[in-house]
Amino acid sequence: MDLLYNIGACFAYGVVGTLLMAVGYVLVDLLTPGKLHELIWVQRNRNATLIVSANTLGTAIVVASAILASEVGLVDGLITTAVYGLVGLVLMLASFLILDALTPGKLGSIVNETELHPAAWVNASAHFAVAVVVAAAIS
Repeated sequence: MDLLYNIGACFAYGVVGTLLMAVGYVLVDLLTPGKLHELIWVQRNRNATLIVSANTLGTAIVVASAILASEVGLVDGLITTAVYGLVGLVLMLASFLILDALTPGKLGSIVNETELHPAAWVNASAHFAVAVVVAAAIS
C-alpha cells in the first residue's frame, strides 16, 4: 500500500512541477515579442533558446527545492510546492523586468535578433541566479 501511495505522490508532484514549468514558459513567451515556439523550433534563434533554457533550469531548481521543503502530507506538500514555485516564477519575472529597466535597449526584443547577443547571457544568468536564491530561501 505504501508503494502505491508513493507512486501517486510522485505522480502528483510531477504534475505540479510540470505545470509550473509550463507557466514559466508562458511567462517568458509573454515577455518577449514573437512566439517562442516559432523563434526556437522554426527560426532556431539562439537568444530565445538561451533565455528559455535558463528559465527552464531555474524553474526546475525552484520546484525541486519546493518539493524537498514541502509540508508533511501530500495535500499540504503539493500546495506549498505550487506556492513556492509560483513565488520563484514571479521573482524571475521581476528580475527580467528590473534588468530591462536598468539596461539599455529592451531585453525582450533581443530574442528576435539573429546573432547571439551578450544581453541574452545576462538575462539567462539572471533567471538562473534568482532561481538559486529562491531555492536557498525555500530550504
